[in-house]
Amino acid sequence: MTFGRILIATLSTFFAATTAVMAQPGVRVKDLVDVEGVRGNDLVGYGLVVGLEGTGDGVRNSPYTEQALASLLERLGINVQGEDFRPANVASVVVTATLPPFARTGSTIDVTVSAIGDAQSLSGGTLIMTPLNAADNSIYAVAQGPVLASGFSAEGDGASVTTGVPTVGVVPSGGRVEREIGVDFQAMKTLQLALRSPDFTTAARMELAINKALGGQIATLLDAGTLELNLANSNRTPAHLVGLVENVTVEPAQKARVVVDQRSGTIVLGADVRVARVAIAQGNLSINITELPQVSQPNPFAEGGEAIVVPRTDINIDERPDARLAMVEPNVTLSELVAGLNALGVSPREMIDILKTIKSAGALHAELIVQ
Repeated sequence: MTFGRILIATLSTFFAATTAVMAQPGVRVKDLVDVEGVRGNDLVGYGLVVGLEGTGDGVRNSPYTEQALASLLERLGINVQGEDFRPANVASVVVTATLPPFARTGSTIDVTVSAIGDAQSLSGGTLIMTPLNAADNSIYAVAQGPVLASGFSAEGDGASVTTGVPTVGVVPSGGRVEREIGVDFQAMKTLQLALRSPDFTTAARMELAINKALGGQIATLLDAGTLELNLANSNRTPAHLVGLVENVTVEPAQKARVVVDQRSGTIVLGADVRVARVAIAQGNLSINITELPQVSQPNPFAEGGEAIVVPRTDINIDERPDARLAMVEPNVTLSELVAGLNALGVSPREMIDILKTIKSAGALHAELIVQ
């Protein structure tokens, strides 16, 4: 029985799915590219979370928490120098956030709070006012508010349980922008679109689609990952032009690629993967070796006798009788190949080994990525 006959039952489903995919509209340009000057900026700061229910830092193990708390109280007019205070409801945290492009003063952003000491949980705590700095060490936002931690932990005398990560939480809309990043977007004469997955075919299609939609030589292909928009050839503002370009649809071209995760046995197949004519036989021989050593005792009245360990080895050879040799016809898609291997009873782990071997034989016309 040839491999093609085994796949008769699966071909109709495959072609129906392929037709449905081809009938779908193209992908928007905004989902394929990043626009020059339109990017976020990372912010970071050090702060304190208070109001914890005995799950904060141990001050002896985290002296920086005591120092930060003392400094905070002194700024509030409370002198604690020389005092011996060891609160268990305070935790030192690192606060991170992303300042979105074109964020204006007064707008709010979400912030993430992560414990850096030995705090057990941040649930129920409140983040005290924390400045957030960018890479230039300037303050761009200030964060404060109640912390929402999705994880929790509980423990008793004999057992404990932890769900999620209780030492990381978020403060929704807890950061307020205090300083804007100056970008004179309207003064730009040209704009560049950077493809997230550089490809000459996709970039060329994008150039044709943009020029056709806008009615002029607006887009110019520079390389596999960059298109340039000439604003001088358009009577629109830069912001208006980008808004129109983002909604132009393009059919992206993807490389034929197979991604294999050996740890989980996951296989992800590209649509354009092809397999040349090849015969496949999966090894079906398994050998199990079991050691069962036995102790031999001397007779009760024997003189000079001693106990010795006698090795006993059990070897079991199992050869699967239903193994088959599969013949793959030329230009078979990888989806058809996998369906046929499933019909032969090949497990995902064995399928990964087969794909590696087909690639080594030069019959897999795709990039094989093994993680």
